[in-house]
Amino acid sequence: MTAYIIADVTVTDAEKMANYREWSTKAMQEHGAQVLVRGGAFEVLEGPWTPSRLVLLAFESMDKAKAFYNSQTYTHARTLREGAGVMRMVVVEGV
Repeated sequence: MTAYIIADVTVTDAEKMANYREWSTKAMQEHGAQVLVRGGAFEVLEGPWTPSRLVLLAFESMDKAKAFYNSQTYTHARTLREGAGVMRMVVVEGV
């Protein structure tokens, strides 16, 4: 069953975040992520949620999404992201 990683990112240090994006992209490629949304315009339709930057990744399964998140490459990316902003991320199974 397809799984999705949904992230809401607030960038506070663009240079550090650029380094993170380089390594996170490598991790996505290594783990077969399909990038559905990475930034772009959005509009809140309901509720108090006010995201800054949205990312939506699709994976073949929950296991593959978790393998991406726990991979050595993405772990390195997360280290590079420290102090670059605030990341809110979930993984969810599709239907």
